Amino acid sequence: MPLGTLDRTPPPFFKQGPSALSKLVVFSAVALFLMVADLRFRVADPLRAALATALYPVQWAVLQPVHVVDLAGGYLQSLHSAQRSEAEARERLAVQAQRSLQVDELLNENKRLRELLSMRERVATGAIGAQVIYDAADPYSRRVVIDRGQTHGVKAGAPVIDEAGVLGQVTRVYPLIAEVSLLIDREQAIPVLNARSGVRSLAYGQPSSAGDGLELRYTPVGTDIREGDVLTTSGVDGVYPPGLPVARVALVERQSGSSFLRVRAEPTARMDGTLHVLVLNPAGDSLPPPPPAPAAKGSAS
Repeated sequence: MPLGTLDRTPPPFFKQGPSALSKLVVFSAVALFLMVADLRFRVADPLRAALATALYPVQWAVLQPVHVVDLAGGYLQSLHSAQRSEAEARERLAVQAQRSLQVDELLNENKRLRELLSMRERVATGAIGAQVIYDAADPYSRRVVIDRGQTHGVKAGAPVIDEAGVLGQVTRVYPLIAEVSLLIDREQAIPVLNARSGVRSLAYGQPSSAGDGLELRYTPVGTDIREGDVLTTSGVDGVYPPGLPVARVALVERQSGSSFLRVRAEPTARMDGTLHVLVLNPAGDSLPPPPPAPAAKGSAS
């Protein structure tokens, strides 16, 4: 086909309708008119409501992942905050429990100190306050070490008491400390008096695996002694002041084939765990000196 016969006119599509500028002006005017009408007369509210109703399910579905992420973040943050609060509460509880134990310990210590002071008022002899610092290392004896010695006026043989009764006797004295043998030591003996019947006897230390205590040896069968009797110091030895609580009778048993009773007693003082004690002057120190011996009669002539 020769080139001259070709139709060089544009297709009808590009020649129909107004120009692009005309369309822009018309559509801009229509848009401006609709905006003014909607602003003044609310003509687009029904259409807007219908579109919002139709698009609500789509919006809800799109926003669900966002809500899930927010809920997960809030849950993790709340869990972390709850764990932190629990840890802080446990720490506060531990501190309060420690303080409560300290308060209970201080109350018990104050109670024992008050009882010790009342015991000191009952004793007529001088007394030195001391504190038990540790138990003696000897496994075959029952002894404790106190923080008072020769420089404080402690003497060998001095009685030692706590708030409940006689604890023992000073057996060794050093410049700054002293060693106290407890009543339950097997080498200790103390004269006692039955507060109910007035019977005097001698109590020996009797350590045993069943429980440390005291034993009243060589007690005749006819002796008036019962379980529960309170034994106090008799004062006949010149060491212990009379009337101090020593022990309470726990067992009175008649032995077959023997003319003596088996009598065991439990000390009233705390043999284990005592902390504050009083060291008394021996009762013999407060006694008046014996009168001088009379001079021999007669004179040389």
